[in-house]
Amino acid sequence: MLNVVVYGNGNVAKMAMEAVRHSGDMSLAGVVYPKFAGQTLADGVKIVKDVDELPACDVAVLALPTRLVPDTAARLLEKGIHTTDSYDIHGDIPAIRSRLSEIAIAGGACSILSAGWDPGADSVVRALLEAMAPQGITYTNFGPGMSMGHSVAARAVPGVKDALSMTIPLGTGVHRRMVYVQLAEGHTLQDVTARIKADDYFSHDETLVFAVDNVGELRDMGHGVHMTRKGVSSGVHNQLFTFEMCCNNPALTAQVMVCAARAAARQKPGCYTMIEIPPVDFMAIDKEEAVRRLV
Repeated sequence: MLNVVVYGNGNVAKMAMEAVRHSGDMSLAGVVYPKFAGQTLADGVKIVKDVDELPACDVAVLALPTRLVPDTAARLLEKGIHTTDSYDIHGDIPAIRSRLSEIAIAGGACSILSAGWDPGADSVVRALLEAMAPQGITYTNFGPGMSMGHSVAARAVPGVKDALSMTIPLGTGVHRRMVYVQLAEGHTLQDVTARIKADDYFSHDETLVFAVDNVGELRDMGHGVHMTRKGVSSGVHNQLFTFEMCCNNPALTAQVMVCAARAAARQKPGCYTMIEIPPVDFMAIDKEEAVRRLV
């Protein structure tokens, strides 16, 4: 039985707690969220300020804003606690993986980095499609739907009281960001728009920002992806593969992280992304049953 601690108290964190509760091979050891430290969940699980206040924990699910993940993971790995997260700034992943791998090896622990649905589960699909057609192009089209990472980034911008970022697919992997903001008193839409567009989350895509009275009336947790690879298999051209899904964004992100928590306990020390791990290691069933049922 894996003792799991969840960091955070947002939608993903709450879904992660449920995913742990529904996993027969895991137990929810506690929740780390300093703002509510000292309180107890309905099932008796404690909310604490620091993981050291809990009994021995095997793995931490970091349901935190992306930019808090690297340093939090580093501190836990130093203690010998496995970690998993849904870090989603794609271009930074190789450098963070390298940094955390050294810390994890020294601490005798494992980190599974960027274990959401994208990056994460979709990364595995992309890798499989490319293996099936080594020469070609893959287009990943997200949405339409709410991007949690982009929404969190927009809410952190000075002058923003609340924000929702929608991802609109334009095709061939090109996207538009539609950002709806409630302005804080004394701030203008022009200034807030400039700050949002300067953030690395938004600077690479067309971004439109709109002021609204109530972001909550627009919020929908749905999202999805349509992935296409057109390429060459065995020297034969015109191979076309597609993968498509619609999902509740927080629920799927949480489930993938909890699956990665299980896989983290099965790896040698180091930092990994999901494409580096055998798929069966994410599953609660043993390998023999997986082979019998899925192969």
